Amino acid sequence: MDAYAVIETGGKQYLVKKGSVVDVELVGAEAGKKIKLSRVLAVSDGKDLTVGAPVVKGAEVTAEVVANIRGPKLISFKKKRRKGFHKKIGHRQPLARVKIDSF
Repeated sequence: MDAYAVIETGGKQYLVKKGSVVDVELVGAEAGKKIKLSRVLAVSDGKDLTVGAPVVKGAEVTAEVVANIRGPKLISFKKKRRKGFHKKIGHRQPLARVKIDSF
């Protein structure tokens, strides 16, 4: 089994491995900058699993921001039958593509 960590950022949880690339909520750093994600919920070295309550003390994930991107377009369509009412709204979430360096 490979080493992995479960991190929380932007209100969502991600299972990450060393070298993996993940799209997370915008972290406020430019492309090429290193960031530290300190909300680590679980860490496994391949043999032992350490689960935090709620976070693992002293654990930290270092990542590099590859690019700041926009997610896919999501369409919200509202309609009321027989009333002639319809509304179409599109949304693209700003995301940060990060590459996991170490944990």
